Formats: sequence, C-alpha cells, structure tokens
Amino acid sequence: PHSHFPRSSEDTTMRGVTCVVVLLAEIMVALADQNPYHPPTYHQPSPSYLHQPSYHPTSYHPHPTHNHQEPEVPVCASATNATWCLEDDNYPEYEIKQAVDYHYQKVLDLYTDVADLDTKLSVERPDTLQEETYLCPSETSYVKPLRAQNSIGKWRIIVNDIEVHYETLTQTTRIEQCLTSGNYCPKVPVCYESKCLQKSIYHRFLVYDPYDQYFPFAIETFKLPASCACLLGAYTIDH
Repeated sequence: PHSHFPRSSEDTTMRGVTCVVVLLAEIMVALADQNPYHPPTYHQPSPSYLHQPSYHPTSYHPHPTHNHQEPEVPVCASATNATWCLEDDNYPEYEIKQAVDYHYQKVLDLYTDVADLDTKLSVERPDTLQEETYLCPSETSYVKPLRAQNSIGKWRIIVNDIEVHYETLTQTTRIEQCLTSGNYCPKVPVCYESKCLQKSIYHRFLVYDPYDQYFPFAIETFKLPASCACLLGAYTIDH
C-alpha cells in the first residue's frame, strides 16, 4: 500500500517552471532546425588605389597670331622700300615673352652671343668735319629693328625690347644711309666721273619664328646699310 501525502504548493510551482523551461527548449530546438544559424561573413574591401599620372612638362607649342602665313612683305614695310621696320603694330610681343620664358637659358646663350658685338665702336664716325671730308651726304642712326629682311630675302621677327626675368633683351645696330645714292659725288669736280654708292655690312640678330614648335629662336644674318662711298671710275674712295 502506498501512502499518499498531500503535495505542497512549492512542489507544484517547481514542476510548472520545469515544464515551461522544457517547452521553451523544445521550441528553440525546432526553430533552429528550420533556420540553421549561419555566422555573418565579413568581406574586407581591397584598397583601391587611383592611378597617379606621371608628370611630364608640356612641350612648347606656339600658336601664330593669325590663322594664315604672314605675307612675304609685312604690313609695317608695305608702304616703304626699307628692308627693316622700327615700328610694328603686329609685333608679337606677348608670344615672344612666353617663348623666351620657356626657353630662357637657351635664349640667353644665343642673346649673349650677339649682344657682345659692339657695333657702335666698330664703325664709329669722326665727330667733326675737320677730321675727314665726306664726298657723299649720308644720315647715321642707331636703330632697334622689330622686323628685317635677312640676307636671303626672308622677313624675320627680331627679338627687341623684350622684358623677361628682370632683364630686357635689346638689339641695337648702327646704320648709315646715302642721301644721294646713285648720283654724282657733290664734292668731286664734274670733270670726273663719279657716283655715290651705298655700302652695306652683315649684322647678326636673334630672331623669333612663331611657326617653329620646338625652339622658335635662331641667329640669322642681315644686310644693313653701313656707309656711303664715292665711286670714281675704276677706284672707290671709302670713308
């Protein structure tokens, strides 16, 4: 025979809690079977490096002021017979400054070569008529041409009065022009055959070529009037 003892309220509570815990465990197991747990996958993005362009200094590419080649005779000389221009409304000063700044050291080497020529001292005339008598009248001046015709007949732009790097590039030359070239020598007796003759000298200038895309500078030779002579028959009297 089994004796039956009345159950206490604490036993009843414990059994209820146990049942709830077991039920919750079964529910969790069932949910786990339906949706198995997968740990999240973390993808570490690989660093993206942008391509850094290598530095290359831009080449000098001059752009001519006009869309066409310049005329054989520039506007500044179209109204005269001179082979040089001392004034030029179309002188490309800005373009020359840019080109000189880009090629400064090379241009300076060329400029030093021509600037060392002291044309004033090499062809200095006497100060008074007592020192020498001139058989033909002439006019002497010191000029800074902006354009000139070189020794082969091509017009060139001459680098003059260009300020760059706190320095002014100038090229001055002395010219002497006969006032009566081709006429008889006024101080020679008419019984002699005579004629005033314009004599020239070759001078070098630093020039700028707006159509040269690599190095638009060069030294070229120019024929300029240097003195006036009197031609007597087979002899020439120079001064």
